[in-house]
Amino acid sequence: MAETKKTMVEFTKGEIKDVVVYQLKKYHDDRGWLAELFRHDELAEEFFPVMSYISFTTPGIARGPHEHVDQADLFCFIGPSTFNMRMWDNRPDSPTFNYKMSFNAGIDEPLAVVVPKGVVHGYKNIGDLDGMVINCPNRLYMGEGKREPIDEIRHEDDPETPYRMD
Repeated sequence: MAETKKTMVEFTKGEIKDVVVYQLKKYHDDRGWLAELFRHDELAEEFFPVMSYISFTTPGIARGPHEHVDQADLFCFIGPSTFNMRMWDNRPDSPTFNYKMSFNAGIDEPLAVVVPKGVVHGYKNIGDLDGMVINCPNRLYMGEGKREPIDEIRHEDDPETPYRMD
């Protein structure tokens, strides 16, 4: 049996076309604070959320990397921990194909991140506390009534993936 060897992909560091990153401003008063996560008048229609969910990730744990064929994600990192967000442009027709982006978001830098379909993404809790992430994707998980296949290519299950969270 012939042994196959995966070619190492070289990534270019830089911003990825169609990825949107914006500040989440906390409005404080004597009751606490609130933050607007998205507004339809500030978001392209193709990214309008159709559902939302919240997750907590323990320190040192990564979610991803994975990508979607049809879904865009709108992640909101607002605290109480800090995450390292990583993305790789896996769209061959994109001018930023094989670019990678990495930045920290969370308690000290509250950010929202729109990840278009075809962009591999993952995040890791690099703080000391359980970290909260809110996601507002533009597609229903498993489609209407949860009757469709999951729209996810899970690179984290491939030990030879070039998409690394470490």
